Amino acid sequence: MKPVPLDEFPVHQSPLSMARVATSDRNFYDRCYFNAHDRTGDVFLVTGLGVYPNLGVVDAFATVRQGDSQVAVRFSDALDERSTDTAVCGYRIEVVKPLETIRLICEHEDLSFDMTWEGSFPSVLEEHHMLMAGPRPILDATRFAQVGSWSGTMSVGGRDLTVDPQTWTGTRDRSWGIRPVGEPDPQGRMGDEPTGGHWWTYVPLRFDDFALMVIVQESPDGYRTLSHATRVFADGRVEQLGWPRIEIGYSSGTRHPVWARMHLTTPAGEPLVVEIETVGFVALNVGAGYGGDSDWTHGEWRGRNWSSSSVYDLTAPEIVGKLPYGTIDHIAKATCDGREGWGMFEHAVMGRHDPSGFVGWLDMAP
Repeated sequence: MKPVPLDEFPVHQSPLSMARVATSDRNFYDRCYFNAHDRTGDVFLVTGLGVYPNLGVVDAFATVRQGDSQVAVRFSDALDERSTDTAVCGYRIEVVKPLETIRLICEHEDLSFDMTWEGSFPSVLEEHHMLMAGPRPILDATRFAQVGSWSGTMSVGGRDLTVDPQTWTGTRDRSWGIRPVGEPDPQGRMGDEPTGGHWWTYVPLRFDDFALMVIVQESPDGYRTLSHATRVFADGRVEQLGWPRIEIGYSSGTRHPVWARMHLTTPAGEPLVVEIETVGFVALNVGAGYGGDSDWTHGEWRGRNWSSSSVYDLTAPEIVGKLPYGTIDHIAKATCDGREGWGMFEHAVMGRHDPSGFVGWLDMAP
């Protein structure tokens, strides 16, 4: 093994070349995620890039929903050396100013964009995230998140869009650690003793004066395994907002959240209530490569210089049938103390979750 360009910088965390990571776990990943929308619910972009050093793979995806149609493009290639260049095939990310300004470029005949992100508030380092499957951590990761605005251009399905920062907003995150990637691991004992369910809610919101970051993860019996609620201001101040309690209203016959109410608590002990309406969504298991996507999975080896694209009819029965079994990113319109905010309501309620009243994988809201 030879040195890589990153070895020139004082960023080492172990007595290894930056060509390697400190763990030999095949599921180590290093990924960024972005979303963007114009607050109408008419168009919603979700995109990201991931590096998988122990698999030797780098890949990226971009998917845009318009109405009931969703276009997805994917790129994948060999990771021959780790560097600060974040690019794969027709997709690249330019870090213009770390933690503030990021440029995204996607070049594909079915979907293209050249967009620049500006953070509206400082990024927030979230609580360490761990998810167990029996005795084994299947997710052990660190992440920071941020809300912001977008400028630039996008072209999708023959439609050219001007991305105006006065209306276009979104959220982003960077995470790294261990999570299931690439070809699936053997199930072993967990194939016979599954957890029975998973409940996850992640809500980054942007208001004029502050940003909110709320994360809640629970086991099937409602036992909370991750809880984070903070408010960040433009000057960098971060307030902790207690133990969030979340109410969710689901559309009858589905697990689709149409509204939510978050009960938070300020450091002074005062209640802070956030009302949320969902106005559009992208299912991460439909074309975006997250768990349950039948077309492509992050970290899979597809050969060198590989790309693909798909168009999905979101009203098709086979797509509708997948929605209760994956994580879904919803555009969120929020109100808090009379202020209007926008962001994302990311939610998964798969299998049993006692507090929500779901008793099994096939159970839906009344």
